[in-house]
Amino acid sequence: MSFNIRKAVETDAPEIAKVQVDSWRTTYKGIVNDEYLAGLDYKKREEVWELVVVQNSTFLLLDDEGGIVGFAVGGPERSEEHIGFDGELYAIYLYEEVQGKGGGKQLFDKVVEDLIERGFESMIIAVLEHNPARDFYEKMGGVVIAKEEVDIGGDALTELIFGWRDLKEI
Repeated sequence: MSFNIRKAVETDAPEIAKVQVDSWRTTYKGIVNDEYLAGLDYKKREEVWELVVVQNSTFLLLDDEGGIVGFAVGGPERSEEHIGFDGELYAIYLYEEVQGKGGGKQLFDKVVEDLIERGFESMIIAVLEHNPARDFYEKMGGVVIAKEEVDIGGDALTELIFGWRDLKEI
């Protein structure tokens, strides 16, 4: 399967929201409680993504027919708690059926390229500890620099913070 990548525009928000909600429901089944996953709302996520697309570089993974099957977004590190890291990969989500086919790496590389172009030197990403994709970040050279507790749907879960100190060496 081959993929193309393009930059998102505001009108892509509904499809981005669908990818996010659907991929959360498959990736986090058994990790995040079922009620929370069932309660994820396409329309609410769409409203969030309308703003995010305008404010950040968001990249879309397109299948052979031009349909959106994944996305990634990055920008400045938001927490200001991880000294020495100025950039962040905020999100990278793909439909379950296209995971493991190279699209995630393409999106990852595109966000890294974009962060470098925008003057960032390093990057983090927060990943739920039991997310099966955590191995992907290790393969991409990420090192766990911190662990944080987060509340998702009333459950305390652990996030691993992966870091890359030099984006130009990825």
